[in-house]
Amino acid sequence: MESNHPIIIGITGTFGSGKGEMANYLIEKGFSHFSFRDFLVEEIKRRGLPVDRDSMRNTANALREEHGGDYIAQVLWDRAFAAGKSAVLESIRAPIEVDYLAKQPNTFLFSVNAPIELRYERIVNRGTSTDSVTLEQFKIQEDAEMNDPDPCKQNLAYCREHTPAEFQFMNVGTLEELHQKIDVALALIATRQNS
Repeated sequence: MESNHPIIIGITGTFGSGKGEMANYLIEKGFSHFSFRDFLVEEIKRRGLPVDRDSMRNTANALREEHGGDYIAQVLWDRAFAAGKSAVLESIRAPIEVDYLAKQPNTFLFSVNAPIELRYERIVNRGTSTDSVTLEQFKIQEDAEMNDPDPCKQNLAYCREHTPAEFQFMNVGTLEELHQKIDVALALIATRQNS
């Protein structure tokens, strides 16, 4: 989706909801990719910590305390903008990041969700270093990121609530169905840009 006005799409969503699949589809459509997760994994390794979900949350929070709440969003948005083409920022988790991105030109927020049992099944099948947990641990970890009152910390509920309704996706079907929903959203963005 290249035009005279490259767009930046930030993706937020619950664990295992399909953020990566959305990003992959946008990459196939020519978007460059900037991942909050990859950014954090690099920092976690630099700090000599284990690469797990707790380290990701704690490192993200430490970076926000050290550099400001929207630091990660700023760094990745700046990199995406400098690339000069449409881009996707994957895995936004904090209210201050959502609020920062909402103020940026040609930037749109997508939110994805699915029932927790389906999401847990997906993360077990995905099998990354942060996904080796029981369903109970999965629920506890997600609860820790769902409603933190600190705007600089993870609050997935806030991120979803502050995504425009037309860009909120329920990912309960096939990948093709998810792709169709993304195509509809991209067409809506293109219409808005041309109006």
